[in-house]
Amino acid sequence: MENNLAKQLRYDVAYLKMAFEWANLSYCQRKKVGAIIVKNRMIISDGYNGTPSGFENDCEDEEINTKWYVLHAEANAILKCATSTQSAEGATLYITLSPCKDCSKLILQAGIKRIVYIQQYKDISGLDFLEQAGVTIQQITEEELYN
Repeated sequence: MENNLAKQLRYDVAYLKMAFEWANLSYCQRKKVGAIIVKNRMIISDGYNGTPSGFENDCEDEEINTKWYVLHAEANAILKCATSTQSAEGATLYITLSPCKDCSKLILQAGIKRIVYIQQYKDISGLDFLEQAGVTIQQITEEELYN
């Protein structure tokens, strides 16, 4: 019989692979990021980085700088959840890139209790903030994901 940690890892890997696939839907050129919010083993929301609804899909300007109004994947997933009947309270966020400090505030306010990510963002202050707030954080590298 499979122990609970091994079973959780199987689910974590599966949800991260889904977040990775979701990232491929992004129109952003510089970095494609995907996010899945899971509660009670049910996907309650998803998102990828991109422009707000109704805007053109180009995320970067002519110099390939990200436009200021591009939403991060986790922000899109949290906002999508907020407009539904679902609550992210106690949920797990699966994301391909660890959250920035601004998204970390949204994650905490949404009640997300666990984050599993693949790649670490250059600024880890968002992770530090969440860790201080008691959010469980786990990294599963791309190498671990596909082995």
